[in-house]
Amino acid sequence: MLGLSLQGQAAPTVQVLNGNITQAEVVAAQKGWCQALLKISAAYASGGFSQAKATAEAVIDQAYAYQFGPVAFKPTLASGAQTFRATRAGALAYFVGGNPAFPSDKGFAIKPWRSCEVTNQVIQLNGSYANTMGNVSFKDAAGKTTTVDKTWAFMKEPDGSIRIVLHHSSLPFEG
Repeated sequence: MLGLSLQGQAAPTVQVLNGNITQAEVVAAQKGWCQALLKISAAYASGGFSQAKATAEAVIDQAYAYQFGPVAFKPTLASGAQTFRATRAGALAYFVGGNPAFPSDKGFAIKPWRSCEVTNQVIQLNGSYANTMGNVSFKDAAGKTTTVDKTWAFMKEPDGSIRIVLHHSSLPFEG
């Protein structure tokens, strides 16, 4: 009979190697994205473009996976040859504007946003990845609400951080 005896010994150190992303982590990442958008907006209101840009750079580096390669990012109000923003520079231009390489970008995140709320219709969890689809509603300083259709894919990194690897946003179809 084969057996192990731990009598008189300290309990073993246990290492859990579970890269599974959870619903709570995904929802927290979405809430964090909304809070970050509001932070960029507030930075612009209090400190102008340079403060908003620095805030947006930090947000992008924390929330998105650009440091690992291209991100599939289709912003709400992007069109033409610059519809898709696979690079960090393209994402930053969309959020704060001011980049002559992206002349149509006026800075979505520097608008006077006051609230942001995610409503999920679908959350799919698959190992270290998660997909979500639903709506995000933004309210501006005048009280006007803008709601967009939003699809995200998140990846759980080995260090436990959750990063966006796909972000698709569009205005709802009104046909």
